[in-house]
Amino acid sequence: MARGGCKSVFLSVFDYKTEKYVIANNKKVGVLFRLFQLGVLVYIIGWVFLIKKGYQEREESIQSSVISKLKGINLINTTQNISRVWGPEDYVIPPQGEGVFFIVTNFIETPNQRLGYCAESTKVVDALCEDDGDCIEEAAVRASHGIMSGRCLNSTGTCEIYGWCPVEANHKSMDATLMGAVNFTVYIKNFIRFPHFNFSKSNVLDTKNETYLKSCFYDKIANPYCPIFRLGDIVAWSGNDFNRMAVKGGSIAIMIEWNCDLDKDICNPEYSFTRLDHSVNSITTGYNFRYAHYYNDEAGQTYRTLYKVCGIRFDIIVNGEAGKFNIIPTVVNIGSGLAVMGAGVFICDLVLLYMMKKSTLYRERKFESVMQYDSPKWNHTNKKNLAREVVLEMN
Repeated sequence: MARGGCKSVFLSVFDYKTEKYVIANNKKVGVLFRLFQLGVLVYIIGWVFLIKKGYQEREESIQSSVISKLKGINLINTTQNISRVWGPEDYVIPPQGEGVFFIVTNFIETPNQRLGYCAESTKVVDALCEDDGDCIEEAAVRASHGIMSGRCLNSTGTCEIYGWCPVEANHKSMDATLMGAVNFTVYIKNFIRFPHFNFSKSNVLDTKNETYLKSCFYDKIANPYCPIFRLGDIVAWSGNDFNRMAVKGGSIAIMIEWNCDLDKDICNPEYSFTRLDHSVNSITTGYNFRYAHYYNDEAGQTYRTLYKVCGIRFDIIVNGEAGKFNIIPTVVNIGSGLAVMGAGVFICDLVLLYMMKKSTLYRERKFESVMQYDSPKWNHTNKKNLAREVVLEMN
């Protein structure tokens, strides 16, 4: 008996087993099942493959290099009423633009500053005084322009300091100094590469026309492949007014998005623009910093011209991904869709087992007890009937 039992177990390994299906002639459940299958097919074909391109292998590790060049001339009057022409070498910081560059649109000039003693600015709150006791000698208070001498100057109501004098001019400009910056142009050259696909591209239109870059301006509809932008247009596309923004300055992001379909050889940049320095508190809005130019007079004494410059900072942000057909993601997505489609059977079984009036009858056909097979009443005819397909009438 032991040998016979082991032999039957061994031979059963080579048996083919198939499922037994119970057909329920219920139109409502049938419609529910077909609608579920249709929904899964629409999801797989429409969303996964057509929209998300699930048949492609994706790469998001984009390698990017950005080079920017600005052009434009502006004639301005300095604090000393001297006309001066400002070119890119004056208003672009740093001169060799990369992913981030700054354009001066407004400035306050304090010329001929020399080391000496003078009154502190009234804007420095900790330097306000009523007598010499309020000015601690050799102390440096917050936001001070120098070191206190220990004297209180009644003429200004501030402490005397030793530093670069006179201190910075204390006034706010209502208009931007470089209003001509609205027509300045920036040439953004962007090189990208997807190393996995060994694919490289540039945002500059591949053309043999040598005058193209000298005459084109970017326009989303009319000229989407021109890499030359007017500053006024960039600010307008970010939803701001250039004249107002130029007074205090600000920060704008120029975003370049690359979505490349290498199966169709489609890989073009898409530009978007947004302002980054928005804030509920208007005090924090704007962008400025200071720098100085140093000189020596005929006597060898050092003096300087101090500039407080406001302007627009541009951050060029490059993102992107590329896709190309690959059999592995295709098979994985098809398999996932078929697995989801199998959930329809589970849902319809729940409806028939627990939500229909004749659910008890369906459960008797769906689940059969093994105990009855050992009964003496179980005969050859019943065994044959068990192998047949059971049709359940539940209408």
